[in-house]
Amino acid sequence: MQSQTLNVEKLRVAAFDWDNTLSLNRDVLVKSIDKVLAEYGLPKWEVVKNKRNPDLSFRDNFPLIFGDNFVTAYEKYCAYYRELAPNKVKAPVGAIDLLNLLRDKNVKVVVVTNKDRRLLEFELPFLYQPELFDNIVCGHEAPKDKPAPQQLEFAVQKFTTNITSESVWMVGDSAMDSKCALAAGAKAVRIGNPIWGDAEKQDGRIIRFTDFSSLLQSVKEQNNA
Repeated sequence: MQSQTLNVEKLRVAAFDWDNTLSLNRDVLVKSIDKVLAEYGLPKWEVVKNKRNPDLSFRDNFPLIFGDNFVTAYEKYCAYYRELAPNKVKAPVGAIDLLNLLRDKNVKVVVVTNKDRRLLEFELPFLYQPELFDNIVCGHEAPKDKPAPQQLEFAVQKFTTNITSESVWMVGDSAMDSKCALAAGAKAVRIGNPIWGDAEKQDGRIIRFTDFSSLLQSVKEQNNA
């Protein structure tokens, strides 16, 4: 049974997605991939994204888009991303306050993302003190990536082996994050709109917020914080 409350008393681990969740970086992602698509004579991302498999990470979709050129295309993308990210990425309003509140309540804070670790570690210092996070698991580091539950299970295993909707939260912007949470037995918390705008069926087990500020306010109200 999924609990709809946000009580931190029994919460052991709060896991967060990265792209379009802890990092407002959609514009950087799109501008970077559009530069690569142009080099290969392909349409812009808003058109090409329809070819992708929504259950695969952004990186793992490159073979579907670029065919045999996917390795070189991905490295070009990484180079453009590093060029643009320092001046463009931002942390959502309220995110740092929420992370600090959770840590003050002795909750472990982890990142669970399909993003390439090279890019995450490049981007992280522009947004947060690395010490805020007790663990970071990136793409291809767990037995399976999101939406499979193994990535979340892998990220929290050193802190708890009993994943319930009271003990573990998975906070993210997409269906991929919620599928991972529900498959693992964790609480699925959604913020904002999916980064690629995928349509999906409504699921009453998912707790939804418009942004980090509203999530932070709800956590404060429910926990007298």
